[in-house]
Amino acid sequence: MSTAEAPPLPGGVPPGGEPPGGEPPGGVPPGGVAPAAGGTARRGVVRPWLRMLGSELGLIFRRWRNLLLLAVLVGIPVLLGIALRVSVPRGGPGNGSGLGAAFLFQVAGNGVFLAFLALTIMLTLVLPLVVAVVAGDSLAGEASAGTLRYLLAVPAGRSRLLSVKYAAIVVFALTSCLLVAVSALIMGVALFPVGPVTLLSGTTVPLAEGLLRLVFVVLYVSAAMAMLGAIGLAISSLTEHPIAAIAGIMIIAVASEVADNVPQFAVVQPYLPTHWWLAFDSLLRAPIDTTELTHGLLSIGVYVVIFCSIAWAKFSNADVTS
Repeated sequence: MSTAEAPPLPGGVPPGGEPPGGEPPGGVPPGGVAPAAGGTARRGVVRPWLRMLGSELGLIFRRWRNLLLLAVLVGIPVLLGIALRVSVPRGGPGNGSGLGAAFLFQVAGNGVFLAFLALTIMLTLVLPLVVAVVAGDSLAGEASAGTLRYLLAVPAGRSRLLSVKYAAIVVFALTSCLLVAVSALIMGVALFPVGPVTLLSGTTVPLAEGLLRLVFVVLYVSAAMAMLGAIGLAISSLTEHPIAAIAGIMIIAVASEVADNVPQFAVVQPYLPTHWWLAFDSLLRAPIDTTELTHGLLSIGVYVVIFCSIAWAKFSNADVTS
């Protein structure tokens, strides 16, 4: 009487033998060394996150609404440059005081300052509106369309999805600021003289240093818009209506700017989200006032941490199955 043959082990490994191909159990090649578990785990986290980020950025930059907003960001510096080129020869760069008026005086002498002027003007309303549209739609738009629960059906996790959403907002904000600066710089070079840059403090620096300062200004303004994006992400996690989220972001931004210009609110002004947005003025002076920049960056960082935490606390416990 013959004995029954022992069943193979899971994975097709016969009893006491090696799996097909001569590779021992565990996936370690003969004479080889097993891959490090930490490196595999990191790749297993980073690669899916980057794929999700790429997919999210593709959705953002393929939407016609967002492309139209980016086109507006490019078009405004063009119109601003043409208007200044037409008016400056007749009446000069203008009179007045303040950061904007100082830029007007500088543009006629050096086209690089058109980029600084465009960022200053558009930082008051246009850039916040563009960022608010994307940030407000980040979670509320998915919830309104009913696609949020399908995103979470994939084993991605809510924290990972939230981090991808915020990273996409930051990338969009940086792209928006870069488009404004590049468009204004091209128009400034085409319409005005370009050479060594005379700073607002009266010091003249080489053109290369002036362009480097422009890069730092763009990064600072992008950080300010990233802070607004964090506020928008938190508001977007509280509603299923994108329009309501966008309106809430803009109300906060406009109310903060209004309160920042009312003397009676002087006590709370340093704590307003928009109070330090124009602190990049320090980068256009010599020496650079690092105190202003430090206060601005600290304010931006605190707001990002607070509102990203609010978004995570709300989204991690939200019911998205309905």
